Amino acid sequence: MNPTLRTALAVLFPLLLLLPGCSGAQSDRIEIVVTTNILGDMTRVLAGDAANVTVLMPPGADPHQFAISAQQAARIDRAGLLVHNGLGLEEGVQRHVTAAEDAGVPALSVGELVGPLPYRDSDRPDPHFWTDPARARRAAESIGARLLELPGIDTAVVRANTERYLAELGALDAWMTERFTALAPERRRLVTNHHVFGYLAQRFGFEVIGAIVPGGAALASPSASDLAELAGAVRAAGVPAIFVDSSQPDRLARVLAEQAGVNVKVIALHTESLTAPGGGAATYLEMMRANTESIVTGLGSR
Repeated sequence: MNPTLRTALAVLFPLLLLLPGCSGAQSDRIEIVVTTNILGDMTRVLAGDAANVTVLMPPGADPHQFAISAQQAARIDRAGLLVHNGLGLEEGVQRHVTAAEDAGVPALSVGELVGPLPYRDSDRPDPHFWTDPARARRAAESIGARLLELPGIDTAVVRANTERYLAELGALDAWMTERFTALAPERRRLVTNHHVFGYLAQRFGFEVIGAIVPGGAALASPSASDLAELAGAVRAAGVPAIFVDSSQPDRLARVLAEQAGVNVKVIALHTESLTAPGGGAATYLEMMRANTESIVTGLGSR
C-alpha cells in the first residue's frame, strides 16, 4: 500500500468510528412533529433533548392558512408522535393530519383535552384556548403525560422539564391576574379583528364587544353593515382601543376606528403565532406577557 495512503487511512479510521455514534445519538431520539408554533414551543420545552421536535408552522404565519411541503408531509407520516391543536384550527394541513391518524401515526389533539368553549353565538368549538393560561397549563400537562408514554424516551428529563414549565405557567397565570386587576370592570371590553379572546375573556372577566371579521373564520370579510353595526357598539361601549393580530393586515380595524367616530387606537397583538427570536413573542410565555401589557395599556388609557 502506498505509504501516503496508509498514513491517511490511519488518521481517518478512528474518526470514521466516531461518526455512527454521533449520528446514532441523534437518530435514536424519537421524532415528534408539531403543527403550530405555540404548541411547538411547549413541546420543545417539555421534551428538551429527549426527543427531536419538528414544528411545521413558521413564525408569524396564520395557523388557519399555512401549508406544508411534501417533505414536511413525509415527516408527519414518519412521526413517533404528531401533536396538533385540533378543533378546526389548522385548516391548511388538516388533510395531512387526518391521513396520518388514519394510517396509525400516534397523535395528540391537544385542544380536545383542555375543556374547549364554543365560539360566541355558535356551536362550533373555539380553538384559541391558549389565550387562557390555565388552559395552556392543561395543554402542557397533556403533552408532558403523552411524552412519558413514548418508547425509549428519557422520562427523568421530561418529568423535570414538565414540573419546571408548569410552575412557570402558574406564575404567568398569577401575574396576568394581577395585571388585569389594574383595569376597572367597565374597562374590560374587547374589540378584535376576529374572535380569538373568548377564553381570555371568560378567565379574566372581559366582555367581547365584537370582532371585525364575523364568526370564527379568519378568512371571511365583513360587510359594510357588519362594520356599521360594530362601529355603533364601539361608540356605545366607549372602548379606547381595537386589537388586531400582528400577522394580519389592520386595514379593516382602521376603517372601523374611523367609522366609530371617536379616537380609537389600533393596537397589534401576537394572538395566533409566535414570532422569530427578537420579535417580541418568540415563546408562549413572552407572547402572553407582551399581550397582557398591551391590553392593559390600551384599555387603561383614554
